[in-house]
Amino acid sequence: MDSFGKKLRECREAKNLSQKDLAGILNTSYSVIGKYERDEMIPSIGVAKNIAKILGTTVGYLLGETEEVNIFKDPAMLNRFNDIEKLDPENKKHLLSVVDGFIQALKIKNIAAL
Repeated sequence: MDSFGKKLRECREAKNLSQKDLAGILNTSYSVIGKYERDEMIPSIGVAKNIAKILGTTVGYLLGETEEVNIFKDPAMLNRFNDIEKLDPENKKHLLSVVDGFIQALKIKNIAAL
């Protein structure tokens, strides 16, 4: 499992931000970002949330709770998940049932195409 620092660097570079760029956005120094990336320092929860938001990922990904980086880097997908989470339980159940059926149909179609 990659460390917080390694994941931070990977996400920062994916956004084409230098340590100095990220530091400027966070109103800190680039040496602090370097320490985070070398795992010499760990940011506070608030700073980690800001970093994740700026980099288009989640604190969970940066902390190694999930390896699903791509899905959480896609703001549109993350917004959809947030919208689904806000639904009442009955509507959420119906929506997820439809999504599950659609995914199953695509899997079957892909297997048949082989």
